[in-house]
Amino acid sequence: MSILIVILIIYVAISLSFYFLQHLFFFRPEILPHDFKYQYSFPFEEKQFDLPDGGRINAIWFKVPNSLGVVYFLKGNSRSIKGWGKFAKDYVGKGYDFFMMDYRGFGKSRGHRSEQIIYSDAEYIYNWLSTQYDQSKIVVLGRSLGSGFAARVAAWNNPKMLILDSPYYSFQYQIHRFGWWLPLRWILRYKIPTYMYIQKVNCPVYIIHGDKDFLISYEQGVRLQQLIPDRANLITIKGGRHNNLPTFESYHKALYKILNA
Repeated sequence: MSILIVILIIYVAISLSFYFLQHLFFFRPEILPHDFKYQYSFPFEEKQFDLPDGGRINAIWFKVPNSLGVVYFLKGNSRSIKGWGKFAKDYVGKGYDFFMMDYRGFGKSRGHRSEQIIYSDAEYIYNWLSTQYDQSKIVVLGRSLGSGFAARVAAWNNPKMLILDSPYYSFQYQIHRFGWWLPLRWILRYKIPTYMYIQKVNCPVYIIHGDKDFLISYEQGVRLQQLIPDRANLITIKGGRHNNLPTFESYHKALYKILNA
């Protein structure tokens, strides 16, 4: 057997393995028992949504008196809202209610997960929130993986604003940076074209990105802003990396300015 055939067999085997196991690379969920009790130092309400296809979404809703509105937060790819709940203080402290859900397979949420299903779930929750708040009071915020889903929600609706924290140009573009040698066009199950959705958003857009982010490169945030320069603002956190933006005073100053715009 020639060396080229051996290389081809190995390449095909790796590609097939990636196709079937990619969810292990992209999602790192923390699974919680159904009777797990959340504990936070400020008031919250646990919500559960049973969806038409049999899936179940678990969420936390933090509330403040006389709120300015609600921040609908779509989180990153790891852990559960148990750990992500600590970020609520950044928003309730600025006068906003804060709503956060777990994707299927994370925390206490259950059911099959796919790109289209996450889109559908995110839209379902937005529609429910719009029965609790006027859309002019809903801020859609996506962090990391959640940035693409947030952009799609904002493109399909009319929220007060869209905030993208460390976003990718598209998920396919992001994965191509590391897996350029794989036939991603055919085997990647998650494409999430943030660049396409953001061009359909009518509300103000704020992009927050650290210029030392080596996981989701800073230039992706720059490129997104350049697509809609008339309504998108890029806030650069000098020295910021992917997971440490909340440690910068400039990050909190930017959030305060955005939320009070």
